[in-house]
Amino acid sequence: MKNIAIAIDGPAGAGKSTVAKSIAERLGYLYIDTGAMYRGVTFLVIEKDLSFDQKKEIIKLSETIEFEFSKDGTEIYLNRRNCTKEIRDPRINEKVSIVAKIPEVRNNLVKAQQKLAADRDVVMDGRDIGTHVLPDADLKIFLTASVDERAMRRFKELKEKKSKDQVTLNEVRNNIIERDRLDSTRVAAPLVKAKDAYEINTTNLTSENVADKIINLLNNLNCGNQNQ
Repeated sequence: MKNIAIAIDGPAGAGKSTVAKSIAERLGYLYIDTGAMYRGVTFLVIEKDLSFDQKKEIIKLSETIEFEFSKDGTEIYLNRRNCTKEIRDPRINEKVSIVAKIPEVRNNLVKAQQKLAADRDVVMDGRDIGTHVLPDADLKIFLTASVDERAMRRFKELKEKKSKDQVTLNEVRNNIIERDRLDSTRVAAPLVKAKDAYEINTTNLTSENVADKIINLLNNLNCGNQNQ
């Protein structure tokens, strides 16, 4: 049987991770959170007290990291160390796009992502999955939502996690706008919708609504392939 790959892309706060986790759980697929991988590199840069101008050192660091995920994708291990909580620090939000736009870092992480996705059914979310990481994915999805909705979601997420650093909704909104700008204008694999991706606006939908839509799309594709 051929392994199935579902690629979910979109900007920060569009609901990618929540939806991808739900789909993976319902289908029994491995969930791979690529954003967590970039956050992981960023966390280690900060922990090792490197400057974000030290690109050569950051590139070397990204080459040495062994990434692992729990089956449900809720935990990430960097060199066999559980860093799930550490990568969600607000400082990571502010710096992760700087790391993500370094072409050599992206190349190193793409290789790691493709290795994780080999020989298994996967749901992978990020910003360049359908266009760059898994260009032959069986199903490609591009999630969108209004800036205000995405900011509110991220703000609630930070509140629920009781982050030590208190941020305002406006600060979160400004951070998302800046992330959008950096992600869409970077030279290395910018955030764009794949030509063959299905676009879903999640602004007025629950994560389960979106997951239902995606699973229905996958079922319809499978039915179409069986009838050919």
